[in-house]
Amino acid sequence: MNIAELNAKSLENAKRLYASGEIEKIEIGTTSGLLAIHQYLFKELYPFAGEIRNQNIAKGNFRFANCLYLKEALAAIEKMPQGTFEEIIEKYVEMNVAHPFMEGNGRSMRIWLDQMLKKSLGKVVNWQNVPKEKYFSAMERSPVNDLEIRTLLEANLTKDAENREVIFKGLEQSYFYEE
Repeated sequence: MNIAELNAKSLENAKRLYASGEIEKIEIGTTSGLLAIHQYLFKELYPFAGEIRNQNIAKGNFRFANCLYLKEALAAIEKMPQGTFEEIIEKYVEMNVAHPFMEGNGRSMRIWLDQMLKKSLGKVVNWQNVPKEKYFSAMERSPVNDLEIRTLLEANLTKDAENREVIFKGLEQSYFYEE
């Protein structure tokens, strides 16, 4: 299966996650919730779907959390507060640095982020309005300073957290980031 086919199947799974209501059964802001999202998105696509990686990975010049300490890092991230927008973004950034999966981190974590925002603030990111280049640029710099990613995402929050079109178009945009 090539990357386009893999993304199409995973996007179909992501839409089904919402359409079926299964998203409402997933723990919000926890490692197990993120594992469940990843499992749902990639269950028939990756043999490691829903499993924490056991190898070190990097993207460009950035090395993600060492796999030897990943479980401890995830436990610490899980304990982080998620009551305010700033706390949620801080938790999201830390989870991105951990990068718990071999593949599919961004797609899974953006859904995880939206679920925290929805629960705590009654809002989600309208991903349709978040340009790919600005998002990746802000995420690259976020471990040093999360102001740029906070500003970008805050400007694109919507109260349409239950609007299927916003959710599905947002999922499509989120998958476009990975192409």
